[in-house]
Amino acid sequence: MTLEYKVMPSEDLRQMQLIQLEMLLEVDRICKKYDIQYCIIAGTTLGAVRHKGYIPWDDDADVAMLRPEYERFCKACEEDIDASRFFLQTHANTSGYRWGYGKIRRVGTEFVRKGQEHMPYPTGVFIDIFPLDNVPDNLAVRRLHNLACTVIRKLLWSEVGAKSDSKLFMRSLYRLLTLFSRDFVFSLYDQLMRISNKKNTELVRILTFPTPNNGYYGYYRKWYVELEDIEFEGHYFPAAKDYDGYLSFKFGNYLELPPLEQRQGHASTYYQLLPVNKE
Repeated sequence: MTLEYKVMPSEDLRQMQLIQLEMLLEVDRICKKYDIQYCIIAGTTLGAVRHKGYIPWDDDADVAMLRPEYERFCKACEEDIDASRFFLQTHANTSGYRWGYGKIRRVGTEFVRKGQEHMPYPTGVFIDIFPLDNVPDNLAVRRLHNLACTVIRKLLWSEVGAKSDSKLFMRSLYRLLTLFSRDFVFSLYDQLMRISNKKNTELVRILTFPTPNNGYYGYYRKWYVELEDIEFEGHYFPAAKDYDGYLSFKFGNYLELPPLEQRQGHASTYYQLLPVNKE
């Protein structure tokens, strides 16, 4: 069905959540088989704690791994992902893909986010797989590191922002940024990744994803390595053992529901879902 940036009907949203749950279970299967440490994060952890499953209006799921685990996971997927149902998409294996993290997508589905209709890569219902890299311990260096992350993120976003940003000035600025080739930008990303991971630090972050600029510019490593299983949609997935500290840091009073007008997912222009496997 074609949408004009309308809210997804509740029955379709629930179906999409269940398709994503299939992908979470596939990630869990692969990680257990290859002894890869991962955890659910962000709104997925919040949903597990507050709702024992998806936040009712949420339309995505998030998984994170420290960089070495992420690289092992990507390699494992090359050989062991259930290719009849899923595929892993990264900038290394997909031409035109411009995000510094991976997505597991469901074969035979479509989900095109608002403003990204022109992006030249396969789409589909997905969950995000985020690699976590080290953040400098020194605050001054951390600020420079955050600036580098921001510049690279804006360069990668430019192909979307040049068409979809609401402000003419920003669209024009993004058009200039598109002059930098995708390969060049990812060469900067790779350099920043190598520099970031020369030694382990107290904080980690997703290099190409906004991070709270509250003096930390990252999240405590312990929230991604000190884990315990938590119930989510009738299954158990690893999450921060100190989920209260993590969720309070990220969301504030996370047990309080947001205002009604904020209870919505991401706008899409087109989607196509498949029946969930009931076996």
